[in-house]
Amino acid sequence: MFQRLIHTLFGPRLGSPASLVLPRLWAAPPGAGDPLEARRGLATDDGDRAPRDRESSDSDKLHELVVEHGDAVYRLALSVVRDRALAEDVAQDTMIKAWLALPSFRGESSLRGWLMRIAHNTAISTLRTRRALVTDPTDLPDEPVRPEQSVEHRVEDRGAMDAFTDALDLLDELSRSIVVLREIERMSYDEIAEILDVPLPTVKTRLLRARRRLGTALEAWK
Repeated sequence: MFQRLIHTLFGPRLGSPASLVLPRLWAAPPGAGDPLEARRGLATDDGDRAPRDRESSDSDKLHELVVEHGDAVYRLALSVVRDRALAEDVAQDTMIKAWLALPSFRGESSLRGWLMRIAHNTAISTLRTRRALVTDPTDLPDEPVRPEQSVEHRVEDRGAMDAFTDALDLLDELSRSIVVLREIERMSYDEIAEILDVPLPTVKTRLLRARRRLGTALEAWK
């Protein structure tokens, strides 16, 4: 049940996050020009534009990043910001940052691990900025927004879902991220430590405590 609830809460909503991020990256209002070029800050005169084949190659690389890693980035972002719309924004920003930084990627770690670290840092930065802007308590949601559930992944016992969600919300941001990276993304402890920039013992300890807390929340529903 533990695994099932984790996937229900952090799995893709309605469709793949890639299908949500991609249209936003390529969609531009009339007369706005190439949105990718605008995001890169490379809007120049026609004579200074990069060759068309290079632009196509750059777009292909961004497309590959989103398609291959969009789901994982979205889930990690959601574990931190706890808001679907904000998680989509974080996922989009992450893909743009990674795409721009690709030339500097030297392969010291896996591409996936490198990308997830960017996603986590972006999510933390976004959340801090959002908290700094919130001054009115009435602006805060009464309860965490939960992803819509497909028929296939609907939890049969609503009480178990509520208990599990309450327990998950008691976890700190770091612990939630560790749970998602380990339980959903199946990343190694070493990879998680590198992505989150924390000592390996911290990863193992936080995960153990999180599992116990979440397991205790489900005791009555087993």
